[in-house]
Amino acid sequence: MKKATRITLYLLSLLLITVTTKAQTKLSSEKYHIHRSALKNSYLKFANEKRGRVVFLGGSITHNPGWRDSVCNYLTQKFPDTEFDFINAGIPSMGSTPAAFRFGRDVLKNGPVDLLFEEASVNDDTNHRKPEEITRGMEGIVRHALTENPACDIVFMYFVDPGKMEHYQAGEIPEEIQLQDAVAKYYDISAINLAQEVTERIDAGEFDWKNDFKNLHPSPFGQNIYFQSIKTFLEDQWTNDFPGAKITEHDIPDAIDEYSYSNGKLVEPNPKKTFKGWTMIENWQPEDKKGTRNNYIDVPILEGTYPGKVIKFHFKGTAVGIAVAAGPDAGIIEYSVDNHPWKKQDLYTEWSNSLHLPWYYTLENELKDRSHTLQIRVSEDKNSESLGNVCRIRYFFFNAKK
Repeated sequence: MKKATRITLYLLSLLLITVTTKAQTKLSSEKYHIHRSALKNSYLKFANEKRGRVVFLGGSITHNPGWRDSVCNYLTQKFPDTEFDFINAGIPSMGSTPAAFRFGRDVLKNGPVDLLFEEASVNDDTNHRKPEEITRGMEGIVRHALTENPACDIVFMYFVDPGKMEHYQAGEIPEEIQLQDAVAKYYDISAINLAQEVTERIDAGEFDWKNDFKNLHPSPFGQNIYFQSIKTFLEDQWTNDFPGAKITEHDIPDAIDEYSYSNGKLVEPNPKKTFKGWTMIENWQPEDKKGTRNNYIDVPILEGTYPGKVIKFHFKGTAVGIAVAAGPDAGIIEYSVDNHPWKKQDLYTEWSNSLHLPWYYTLENELKDRSHTLQIRVSEDKNSESLGNVCRIRYFFFNAKK
């Protein structure tokens, strides 16, 4: 045998050993599935009543096409005679706090939900949400869903980003996942830890981040990794058809945090009188041609541009805030609730230079559950990166106890 041929065969054998080794070390998705309460109610609703409403609530990872569409296709194939109402309630940049307050508008718009997929771990981290906000947001989502339909099945999903990979590679659990899963455990909600799964499968050499997965907004390859894991989770949940079982209500225990956003509401600005320095624009569009998000163009916007001029909002509840279009000219506001000392909030974000970004600013979240008055004025100060002193309010939001 010629030397060149022997070398070629040797190299081929090494390649075969490498491929075989990788195949042997392929990790099972089941390791990353936290099965708590079974998804019995949704299965019985889909299989027996032949109808069901499934909502996907989250940020851009949910909003973008990919794993979500595959899950919808899987459900329609598994329950071919069932009429589904699939709702994509994913909005880029939105984490648990916005989700809790927009829940009525985006999740419940067609009525109570049978199966809710919820993700917020990536945006709760990148948006620098405080620990208490994460708990209050996630718990608010759960309690709102179960209040509207106590039989609603819920699944938490923890998606991957480079920061989470660094934590898991250092032997740590990312704080936002710890906080979210504490809520899931308390309410007996099952979860899928896709962040840990992707990290450990990359570390095992099954695929890599740069060439295969590519980004926290995954490539088609990465989207399929997500889908296959979610599919396996659902198949394991539905290994039998729950013979003789009936749909039952989930328990709703006392809240973890009495200030959780369990009944968050959005209110469009609709001042009953004119306030100097503030203009109600019925069909707002950015004059600087910068980008916006869905539901933030050709919509009512309350715009404040003159420092010192006060707008008032009356509400009842324990929390209040504003959802704004935080663009390149976003300013700083000063606000006061019930004539308490004025505080400041910078509306300019690290992404504002290129986008009129929808952003939720919770101004107060530990108020007594009674009537309050919020006052807002534009400050003369501004962020050094901002081009102006503008406040554009798309919504007021508040949390009212029932």
